[in-house]
Amino acid sequence: MPPETLVLAFDTSAAHCAAALLSDDRVLAHRTEPMEKGQAERLLPLLEEMLAGAGLVWRDLDLLAVGTGPGNFTGVRIAVAAARGLALGLKIPAVGVTALEAMAHGIAGDRVALMDARRGLIYAQVFDGGSATLCTADTLPDLPAGLTCIGHDAARVASRCQGRVAEPAFPLTVAMARIARTRTLGAIRPAPFYLRGADAAPPSDPPPVILP
Repeated sequence: MPPETLVLAFDTSAAHCAAALLSDDRVLAHRTEPMEKGQAERLLPLLEEMLAGAGLVWRDLDLLAVGTGPGNFTGVRIAVAAARGLALGLKIPAVGVTALEAMAHGIAGDRVALMDARRGLIYAQVFDGGSATLCTADTLPDLPAGLTCIGHDAARVASRCQGRVAEPAFPLTVAMARIARTRTLGAIRPAPFYLRGADAAPPSDPPPVILP
């Protein structure tokens, strides 16, 4: 019998620090800590606590899964950078998974994953065959009839396409770990998945005067 694959998945793309530890599809640990900021300081200690709680160490891992967005610009970069660094140090693959993919995972048939993008906008992706988009609930294009709608404003979108509302089949990082196991062959380094530009604005102060 082949050995089980130990997968550590984590995500900081939203106002949380979330992680899951799986042995194949068996969940050994799963935690989500809500937080608006501080993910950079909390992420690695959280992962170490989860490993220790399962009686494991970093070198026991076979695979990393990381949430690549869409979401908070800085949060996405925190998790992706951590995954790249850990993969390099541990010499194991790191696989990027979008939050939209994770939300839709495990639900059969045509479905659309929806995330709050703030300012009246949503991130949306129709599975299978659709690409992710940034839009409003009223302007989401090309909705097949009978869609299963998952996530933010799902009831409103379902009313447009005579669909139904469903909850995600798995917690976010558990789904990421499950998806990552199917992508280890030929996997490339994870990269942030952005559908909008950064919210940060350039400084409004005038440039300093350079004296002769």
